[in-house]
Amino acid sequence: MKTKLDVIHWIEENQGVFVHMADAIWEKPELSLQEFFAANLQADALEQMGFSVSRNYKGLNTAFCAEWGHGKPVIGFLGEYDALSNLSQSREPFPEPLQPGQPGHGCGHNLLGVGGLAAAAAVKEWLQATGSAGTVRYYGCPAEENGDGKVFMAREGAFDDLDAAFNFHPSSINTVAKGSSVGMKDVLFRFHGRTAHAGGSPHLGRSALDAVELMNVGVNYLREHVTGKVRIHYSITHGGDLPNVVPAEAEVWYFIRAEKPAEVEEVTARVYKIAEGAALMTETRSEIVVQGGCSGLLSNHVLADLQYTNMQVIGPIPFTDEEEEYARKLRSNFPEKELDQAVQDHLLPKFPDIYEQMKGKALAAENYPALDEGKTGTGSTDVGDVSWITPLSMLNTACEPIATPGHSWATVAACGSSIGHKGMLHAAKIMALSAMDCFTDPQILQKAREEFLQSTHGQPYQCPIPPEVKPRHYENPEKQTK
Repeated sequence: MKTKLDVIHWIEENQGVFVHMADAIWEKPELSLQEFFAANLQADALEQMGFSVSRNYKGLNTAFCAEWGHGKPVIGFLGEYDALSNLSQSREPFPEPLQPGQPGHGCGHNLLGVGGLAAAAAVKEWLQATGSAGTVRYYGCPAEENGDGKVFMAREGAFDDLDAAFNFHPSSINTVAKGSSVGMKDVLFRFHGRTAHAGGSPHLGRSALDAVELMNVGVNYLREHVTGKVRIHYSITHGGDLPNVVPAEAEVWYFIRAEKPAEVEEVTARVYKIAEGAALMTETRSEIVVQGGCSGLLSNHVLADLQYTNMQVIGPIPFTDEEEEYARKLRSNFPEKELDQAVQDHLLPKFPDIYEQMKGKALAAENYPALDEGKTGTGSTDVGDVSWITPLSMLNTACEPIATPGHSWATVAACGSSIGHKGMLHAAKIMALSAMDCFTDPQILQKAREEFLQSTHGQPYQCPIPPEVKPRHYENPEKQTK
């Protein structure tokens, strides 16, 4: 096993192992920081493959790091495996929850983690067969959907000695990322008031729920006075228990996003003032609890170009007519005009030829260059924090039909199907070949490092989560039942 073709064949020969693992995680979805089954399944498999595995990694009981090899360079693959709440779905191409109200893999993390694991395993086999120096790592990373699993790991130095990192995300198109994302602050606002009988003596009460509602009104007025990339989302997580009792306790959970770290802090400070104002208006007391946050993504163009080169080596994904038909059935649940508009907005006017290639298709099998260069998306990911520590390249592969809405039941269905499997294996091959190039050609890592230093202006990484904030912990349900 010495050539790129050997590595591709090895992944194909072992695809049953990786597909079975991805399906097992899909069938048992777990929320952020509760991914005990997924983490142990992957860690156990990597130990059996010969990796040295550190569990309960960096203070997170569903994180781990698997390592094989010795010396430099050190190349890392990032994996995620948390699901999203209330997205349970079967593999049928229409809405059909398996367990209503339960989680589902609406972001394809059942594929994301296993794809990185497969790439790391293939590189390990290649390093061993060739006797090459270097270290390969796979990071089992929890809580990406909370936006901060990797941030806590980064704060503890998990990625400090990496020479490069690779990551992929399920998508509806095969392309490399050259754009960026926004940073985010995760804050819980608690209000403490005074209870009273809502009918008999409401004047004696001070409603914490009123404070929450007034805060939300204030934030909604703030939206007119922030820049276009700012996003503010909230969810009332507690609002009282009975209508006839003035609620003494209430809380609201906010995500605050902006393009630059300084702007995240600026907007967050304004939201804090609104919370203080709501407390003053209701004669309650506000409590601010910072739970997490993440930095914007820095895509390394040197590594992105490398991954695109290897995409072309591998060729398109061999989707079948049956998979195309399944994808069409999935898409039929959404307005065709809106799906096409989403593709237009993404590709036109910069990539009209690619748009024409995709018209009329349900699946995008071909490989495409970066479509997001110079753009900043309005989503956030804790992968961004790793990108401020080491050169990193994000890859997208087609695991779902074109323009499928993210975080939806349709994504869950597709990522449990053969379409998702093929997209995952496609990503594993690309990342493995790209890592091989980094091991064999020192110039690649040197150029990637030079670009990284230019992008960060040589400034050290600043973690957006204060040192006193600790990750939330959950007990392993399997231990509770024993």
